[in-house]
Amino acid sequence: MSDFVVRRAEPSDAEALTRLAEEVSGEPEAWLISADGEWRSVGDERRYLKAVRRYAHAAVFVAEREDGAIVGRLSVARDAHPASAHVADIGLMVAQDARRQGVGRALLEAAVSWARPSGVSKLELHVFPWNEPAIKLYENFGFEREGYRKGHYLRAGEMVDAILMAYELSTHGSAE
Repeated sequence: MSDFVVRRAEPSDAEALTRLAEEVSGEPEAWLISADGEWRSVGDERRYLKAVRRYAHAAVFVAEREDGAIVGRLSVARDAHPASAHVADIGLMVAQDARRQGVGRALLEAAVSWARPSGVSKLELHVFPWNEPAIKLYENFGFEREGYRKGHYLRAGEMVDAILMAYELSTHGSAE
């Protein structure tokens, strides 16, 4: 899929991003999780996107098709603790019909491009153990498994595990 561009998210993307999150979280595999089982409202998403644009330690990127549809989102935020300010956490979602077409990889490349000049040397993420396609994407990109977090998330009243993965920018000369 080469008919998409990756760009910084705009507050005007809030409705499309909320719809994307609802679609991905509604899949049977339940790829996404939120505290109350629902994504932010469109208004909350718009406020978040406005705030993150003013904050140098975080960014949100989108993958947008030529027809204007948003098919992917990546958020990246530097850890707030001074001892781990060189680490940033990422979250990635891609629309089901846009997977395995380069969208996820392009969004990860945007995160690396953002991280380098920001002084971030390590990107981290959590992924559900059953999300094998995402694990494969991350490993192919250069992420390594760093840990297994038992009962890390509460989903539908049940504790679920997560795999902690990390990408060390110092071991990768440029975006993969």
